[in-house]
Amino acid sequence: MNSIDAPASLILDAAPRPGGAAFEDSLRLLHAVAASALRGPLVRVYRPLPTVAFSRREANLPAFAEAESAARSRGFEPAIRPAGGRAVAYDPTCIVVDLITAEPLGRLDHRAAFIDAGTAFVQALREVGVEAALGPVPREYCPGEHSVNARGAVKLVGTAQRRVRGARLLSAALPLGAVDALREVLVDVNAALSFDWDPETLGSVASERPGVDEDALIASIARHLVGPTRRLELDEALIAAASAAS
Repeated sequence: MNSIDAPASLILDAAPRPGGAAFEDSLRLLHAVAASALRGPLVRVYRPLPTVAFSRREANLPAFAEAESAARSRGFEPAIRPAGGRAVAYDPTCIVVDLITAEPLGRLDHRAAFIDAGTAFVQALREVGVEAALGPVPREYCPGEHSVNARGAVKLVGTAQRRVRGARLLSAALPLGAVDALREVLVDVNAALSFDWDPETLGSVASERPGVDEDALIASIARHLVGPTRRLELDEALIAAASAAS
């Protein structure tokens, strides 16, 4: 059985992680899949400690130091994420979902990967009663053509990608609870970077459908992304990743 048709694995981090450390683990897993040290698609789900995730492009802007300071002043760790996009804020009330797939050159383009993942999130959210759809809302944070929205009014899921030879990482963030702290830090960060946005576009599952079973939602997201999964512990996966790097 090769890495493409192997059973998919689901990794659930046991505790919230600092953003920078979580991103480093994602890169290790990406390279392990590329090297065939880990088989099959991986879905990793974790809750980050308060983090503002910046892209490398933003890190090169003249106002980046001011944006970092704005994040820290609100108790959020600034970190450079491995995928693209604009600044995103999250904390333990959110989940980050990484989809890592083995991918021969030319197998799937970026747009198709965005659409496939976005559609999976839409299906999972609709199953729990959220009026979700694929597409951006005006003046959303971290704007993207393939955002997932609710009611055409608020953004729920943003996605970003990174590809290396032989594998692809698609990362998504979904707020589950209250978003006041996320809005506040993004107001300051986006002001520092001179990014226009409407804070009211930042939505969450709880604001759309209170009382959703979060574990059931996570299981549904994984199922719609990759089908049936087997559980894989993060430590086990990272050991395999280390062997690929040695």
